[in-house]
Amino acid sequence: MKKIFILTGEPSGDRLASKVIGELKKQNSNLDFLSVGGEGLKSLGIKSVCNLKDVTYIGFTNVILNIFKIKKKIDQTVEEIIKFNPDILFSVDSPDFTLRVAERVKKINSKVKTIHYVAPQVWVWREGRVKKIKKFIDHILLLFNFEKPYFDKENMSNEFVGHPLLDDSKESAIDINQILDKNKALISIFPGSRSSEINILMPILLEFINLMNKNYEDFVFIFHATKDHNKLINSFIKTKDYKNCEIISDDKIKAHTLKKSVFAIAKSGTVSLEICKRKIPSIILYKMNLLNYLIVKSLVKVKFANIINIAAGKEIIPELLQSNCNPKDLFKQVSSFIDDPNKIKDQVNKTQSILNQFKTSTPSVELASKALSKFL
Repeated sequence: MKKIFILTGEPSGDRLASKVIGELKKQNSNLDFLSVGGEGLKSLGIKSVCNLKDVTYIGFTNVILNIFKIKKKIDQTVEEIIKFNPDILFSVDSPDFTLRVAERVKKINSKVKTIHYVAPQVWVWREGRVKKIKKFIDHILLLFNFEKPYFDKENMSNEFVGHPLLDDSKESAIDINQILDKNKALISIFPGSRSSEINILMPILLEFINLMNKNYEDFVFIFHATKDHNKLINSFIKTKDYKNCEIISDDKIKAHTLKKSVFAIAKSGTVSLEICKRKIPSIILYKMNLLNYLIVKSLVKVKFANIINIAAGKEIIPELLQSNCNPKDLFKQVSSFIDDPNKIKDQVNKTQSILNQFKTSTPSVELASKALSKFL
């Protein structure tokens, strides 16, 4: 029986990995899996050697403060992978963690085939990383076609497979009117997949809701949360006397809620693609401590934080970053869309044009799972 170790570093990577592995399991049932994973891989019956929260850190200063914990976790993860002796190490996103582990594993056991999914953003900063990565990664799967030249340039084995969030998916019918007031318009809010992000953004989001409630009457605000962060988000909401806030953690209900939403507010990340796929107008938020921001600003070579804006070369989806990420500016931006249907239509049309560039004729999960099969 062939073995695959799936290595993720945060919830978004776990979700991507679970889509690909779910497809692979349909094609080949004679496989043994082990992982560093979360809810997605767990739903496929795949055991994780540790809690995903233990390896999820954000920002340069957090990494520095937790450097010994991270090193210990890398050591433990390498040990578990070597013990499992997989045919393939399938690492997904979170390059500061997953690629360090992959490099160590490859040095110890060169027979393990290393396949990395979701390329490090070399088009944002540190393009020279490709030369180092190709020494220990056998094949890299790319989500976006504009990434390919960076890896072709260094003759690194790579493949554009597209983004699984853009694949057409069949959904079971769910009547969310039984859960929410059908007479209210929904605004979906994605405050992040890490506790550090949530702690920064929730006070801003709650004050924004206060401004909305003073100026509008017909909105319900739905916070999309992982099960791990449901209590954290709820602890913030409980500090306010808002009657129009809900938290949803069930993935199926989250998908239908987003589909029914009139607007979305999201921390910068891959969820933006899912929002655009649903043709929902949106705004992107991002805020970190000043030291982290100054470090990032000095290193990055792109103007925007959101992948849609980066691909377009201009701001299609408004980005409220750092000092601009505040309740008043957020209210001003959201209300400008709600009060102007033409502005909504314009953003949706432009995002669809960009998304079409990211799509593949064959579903992304099929291409990625076939790439894995080739190495078995």
